[in-house]
Amino acid sequence: MTDINKNILVSVAWPYANGRIHIGHLAGCYLPADIFARFNRMIGNNVLMVSGSDAHGTPVVISALQENKTPEEIFELYDKDINQSWSNLRINFDLFTSTRTQNHEKVVQDIFLDLLHKGFIYSKDMLLPYCSDCERFLADRYVEGTCPDKECNSKDARGDQCDDCGKTLDPKDLIDMVCKICSKSEVINFRNSEHYFLKLSSFENKLKDWLNSKNNFKANVQKTSLGFMSEGLLDRPITRDIDWGIKVPVDGWENKRIYVWFEAVIGYLSASIEYFSDKQNKDQWKEYWQGESESYYFMGKDNIIFHSVILPAILLGKGELNLPHNIPANEYLNLEGKQLSTSRNWALWANELSEIYDSDTIRYSLASNLPESSDTNFSLNELIRSNNQELVAAYGNLVNRVLSFTYRNFDHKVPEKLELHPEDLELLNKAKNVMSDVDNDLYHCKFKSAISRIFGMAQECNRYLDYAAPWKVIKEDKARAGTILWTCIATINCLKTMVAPFLPFSSAEIDFMLNLGVTTTSWNAEEVIDQIKSDYTLNEPTPLFKKLELEDVNV
Repeated sequence: MTDINKNILVSVAWPYANGRIHIGHLAGCYLPADIFARFNRMIGNNVLMVSGSDAHGTPVVISALQENKTPEEIFELYDKDINQSWSNLRINFDLFTSTRTQNHEKVVQDIFLDLLHKGFIYSKDMLLPYCSDCERFLADRYVEGTCPDKECNSKDARGDQCDDCGKTLDPKDLIDMVCKICSKSEVINFRNSEHYFLKLSSFENKLKDWLNSKNNFKANVQKTSLGFMSEGLLDRPITRDIDWGIKVPVDGWENKRIYVWFEAVIGYLSASIEYFSDKQNKDQWKEYWQGESESYYFMGKDNIIFHSVILPAILLGKGELNLPHNIPANEYLNLEGKQLSTSRNWALWANELSEIYDSDTIRYSLASNLPESSDTNFSLNELIRSNNQELVAAYGNLVNRVLSFTYRNFDHKVPEKLELHPEDLELLNKAKNVMSDVDNDLYHCKFKSAISRIFGMAQECNRYLDYAAPWKVIKEDKARAGTILWTCIATINCLKTMVAPFLPFSSAEIDFMLNLGVTTTSWNAEEVIDQIKSDYTLNEPTPLFKKLELEDVNV
């Protein structure tokens, strides 16, 4: 089993509060983070999992303009919907806050002033797109156009980034630039505006050395990060000509705001400070940001650079704060072969999906198909197939067969364990070995491998059950049938434990049916098996999952 009693910081990308959570968001970072946090709590680590709604930035302002609302109204609307998604899908944060808190504002401004004092932030003029029709400077996301990358050529690239290819951009890079507000192109010209810059160039060598040392980073994270740095780090502007966001704490800069990409990545620190602000030890946040703690940053691939280059630069500038231990960023989850897009209305919304399907069904379908190393595809047909063939037929049926037969034939009690035959010991040893392998997978954020091993073990137990056939043995040797069933129940307890980070609701149901007076908290295989005590009264078993009908699917 992996080391225990570590301080583990689980930092999860802050969703913009300008839209709803869809399955791509879940698969990209929120479900993996929740699985990882649950696992670490089970093995005895001290976990702090934080995130929050990103209320600021141009996406929120653009949505407000489009919906004829104020940015504050947009934030309140979607922040509520986002929090409901976490509740429906059982994504459990220790703190899910927002960038609208006074605490966040103070932490961001304090770090800004600290870096300014140290010379890591400086001001200079820069050319920015200006819309003469709207009479305003256009921040990055106020402009759209064609991606300059010839292999991409997306028509929907933004002034800061192209979502299709992931390339980081500057507004001047765009081809056929259009103002997002008035939808005109001929009215855009470039004018000088004074802004503050983060001196990324000061950290180039340290960041290169650090990135080259991170052998635990996924290949996509390492490649993207080092590729971004290959031509040298350029200083980046961290203020914008907007009136929505955190004020620049410098006299004369009242009409500008700290830009969201600088502000939001500081949110992990501000959220940690906020979480402990009402605790007895207000400085306990330091246990997760200094010393031997490990920090994990879960996000999609479009956010890699902000967490592998920009955030570490800020932390290096601030000093005495840990750099990320791991950044397990995922690729994209596509829907029916096409990239999910909120703006193009091509998405499956988390809250709508959870109104139709059980949370564990959704979590399993996504977990078994996470885009960990390459883009993957999602469909409702596949969700229903995996539910029926894997959750219902392989796992749920195993649990129901064993516990129902035991409940009916052994006076509602766990049978006595007599001498274990070689085949019994073989199954239990396989369960122990799989628990060890799953432990290693989850520690290294290999969630697809872990869930595959678990359901492979469920099939092993099904094969054992069919071979041992306690429904036949009981006719001549009830004691031996009882030992077979005990072996199955002990294996099911291992399966329930391993699958708990993925499927918390069904694991809790099995906890109830086994009536052991414990919840799924231990990861020690010997302890999990020893929990199954002979003569212990069971609660009446009920089916774990419902079979779904393919013909009812309509995407």
